Amino acid sequence: MTTTLTLPRRFRALLLTALLVLSLAAPASAETWKVDPDHSAAHFSIRHMMISQVRGMFPDVSGTVVFEDGTPTALEVIVNVQSISTGVTARDTHLKSGDFFQADTHPLMTFKSSSVVPMEGDYQVTGTMTIKGVSREVTLTLTGLDDERLDPWKHLRRGGTARFQLDRRDYGIDWNAPLDGGGFMIGNMVDVAVDIEAIKP
Repeated sequence: MTTTLTLPRRFRALLLTALLVLSLAAPASAETWKVDPDHSAAHFSIRHMMISQVRGMFPDVSGTVVFEDGTPTALEVIVNVQSISTGVTARDTHLKSGDFFQADTHPLMTFKSSSVVPMEGDYQVTGTMTIKGVSREVTLTLTGLDDERLDPWKHLRRGGTARFQLDRRDYGIDWNAPLDGGGFMIGNMVDVAVDIEAIKP
């Protein structure tokens, strides 16, 4: 004789609901990697006198990248404004002044993502950019971060580049000088590329 255990219908419904909740609450495999300041930098390019490009960099960059199952899901970048370098000391001093970044009062530029969306092999990263105390939403194109390498000290590393363009006037960086032949000394649109190398903790 075979005995069949039959659960009350209400109990079965509660059990199924509990299993569903537990499956939805199961955490993804999230890991927070640190941006390596020694191998990361923010580079920029801007039009000068309407005839050429002037390039510079911020070598002091830090932050974090969050990966879930090997895919980037969050990005935070912190840039030390005082580290700006264009190869000309007088120009760097001027860029740190109130005419531009006002670095004494606003020593950091930051970006913190709100969403990361895969886009044909790259990632579209939307978030808040804060420069000179002004915060605006921007969207970056992030390439890389999918190739994992082991360094000689047994640390896992990933590298990528975030690219975007911004209007410096949106952040109160609006100093300029008119040219005799028309136009202005400095362009308004800035092309930015942030090279990121992240280390798994």
